[in-house]
Amino acid sequence: ELIKNFAADPETCLFGTLSLWQGVDVPGPSCQLVVMDRIPFPRPDDPLMSARQKAVEEAGGNGFMAVAATHAALLMAQGAGRLVRATGDKGVVAVLDPRLANARYGSYLRASLPDFWYTTDRNQARRSLAAIDAKAKADGA
Repeated sequence: ELIKNFAADPETCLFGTLSLWQGVDVPGPSCQLVVMDRIPFPRPDDPLMSARQKAVEEAGGNGFMAVAATHAALLMAQGAGRLVRATGDKGVVAVLDPRLANARYGSYLRASLPDFWYTTDRNQARRSLAAIDAKAKADGA
């Protein structure tokens, strides 16, 4: 019911957690912005992820990149995929975590996302959203 109401009214906002990144399909102008408040790394106290990281490190690999960063990259790609569901869909994926821009692994995570243009300029993102919204309204959405 919640998803139906969101999809029916382009003026509404829907806030949710990772659970909304799975099984939600809202093509068209109702979904123009996906916000990720942080990079979705696994919890450091997750015993399964910790064991996997340790096994990779014991084999001489980089446990963080092989397990935690790969897990986060998959979830970020899945979250970004909520935005573009059909050919004409347009929008902004805003990742509020500065580590995406500043950390060594940021480029690895960005490479996991769909082929979007990248900016750290908030005003550019706002202008893009305004243009997308204006076009959707002009098209009668």
